[in-house]
Amino acid sequence: MGVVSWLEAALLGLVQGLTEFLPISSSAHLRILGPLLPSGVDPGASFTAITQLGTELAVLIYFRHDILRILRAWFASLAPGGRRGGMPADARMGWLIIIGTLPIAVLGLLFKDAIETSLRNLYITAAMLMLFALVLAWADRRGRKTRDLQTLSWGHGLLYGLAQAMALIPGVSRSGGTITAGLLLGYTREAAARYSFLLAVPAVMASGLYQLVKSWGVPGPVAPGPTALATVIAFGVGYGVIVWFLRIVSSRSYMVFVYYRLALGALLFALLGAGLLAPH
Repeated sequence: MGVVSWLEAALLGLVQGLTEFLPISSSAHLRILGPLLPSGVDPGASFTAITQLGTELAVLIYFRHDILRILRAWFASLAPGGRRGGMPADARMGWLIIIGTLPIAVLGLLFKDAIETSLRNLYITAAMLMLFALVLAWADRRGRKTRDLQTLSWGHGLLYGLAQAMALIPGVSRSGGTITAGLLLGYTREAAARYSFLLAVPAVMASGLYQLVKSWGVPGPVAPGPTALATVIAFGVGYGVIVWFLRIVSSRSYMVFVYYRLALGALLFALLGAGLLAPH
């Protein structure tokens, strides 16, 4: 039986939807918020991965035309003679997403136990929030911001993937890692954000479905009903965040997220130091 109430699950789903696509780490927010709720428990890595199915469904719907176009071109490129005259840009994007997904798939399997246990230590989360805030600030100020996705190379696709894999540690942020990598590689803010959304689809969907199957029928801190509610709320809120984020990202810097990460990391260290939160 789960100990997290329906209301708490709804709040966790709201936070997941609000934070998934912003460079502030949704997994860190769920990890921090859980112990502060009346139930006082960490909802766990499985709950986080399953609720991300809701936010990724929002990505699938929002980018449905892009995704369908990429899939058609990619499958066409597999047919005999499909690459005659050079590989189409959409087919190439499909291969780049596959290449970019490999690091998180491999590292996720290799470090699965640590991801679900020791890496959820809140001292690590606080440190990652602050450290990668500084990296994001440096990237946002120093990046050339001239490249678009048409110039994305195979090597850059792999580097994006390695940056995404770092988000296996709560506090790093999947979108924050990939956006930071994109800025450092010279891509525009909008291009970095769009590729971050597309790159996340296979990895997050696979992780969420894996955790869903793995946890099916196994008692956990959040029961199936509240988990489903949180996932639905995450979908609705996440869709709104995508629309808002892509509208502002081309003209605004990421510094507001940098300041937020630094403040949250400092607050988390203070709560841990005061004994108001336990690290595990």
